[in-house]
Amino acid sequence: MKRVLIALALCAPLFAATADEAAPAAAKDAFTMGDAGAGAAKAATCFACHGPGGNGAINPAWPKLAGQHSSYIVEQLVEFKSAQRKVAVMMGQAATLSDDDMHNVAAYFAAQKPVPGVASKDAVAVAEKLYRAGDAARGLPACSACHGPTGAGNAAADFPRLGGQNAAYAAAELNDYKTGERGSQGKGQIMAAIAAKLSDPEVQALSSYLSGLQ
Repeated sequence: MKRVLIALALCAPLFAATADEAAPAAAKDAFTMGDAGAGAAKAATCFACHGPGGNGAINPAWPKLAGQHSSYIVEQLVEFKSAQRKVAVMMGQAATLSDDDMHNVAAYFAAQKPVPGVASKDAVAVAEKLYRAGDAARGLPACSACHGPTGAGNAAADFPRLGGQNAAYAAAELNDYKTGERGSQGKGQIMAAIAAKLSDPEVQALSSYLSGLQ
């Protein structure tokens, strides 16, 4: 019996090493292969504007990042870094990030739980039909066709999450698409064409509606 115990004791380190080697590595983000753990430290700088965990509680004019698709975050950071998208503060922040940093930060924010806002009742009356059905007479497609019925977006197609977004930020971006400030190429051209057909009251209603969408 003693020989058996001694043998097991001698083998224990080997068994432990084998178990350690078999332990799975931390999961990487499915779309960017970023490491959310590594991104957490870099993301801390972002909290000053985007709020703890990216939930946008600091200033409603700045976007919520929590739960946003990692691929979309990386796409936007690349555009800021190349000055294709011109927002002075973000251009400065993105300039300091390596590709790995972008992927890791994006993975971190994508993993955070978004906190929805609240839509006004008046906004729902105007915006719900536009969001869910569009307006065929004006050539307006339903927002839900790309961004989903709950505003969750489509990560594979890089269509961003809109549900729960700060209303003031959403309105500003729709207006930038409407005036041509954004949307010079790619998917932005689609958004520019759509926003150009929206009235100012519709922009405000849709933005409030998106804030409460979940």
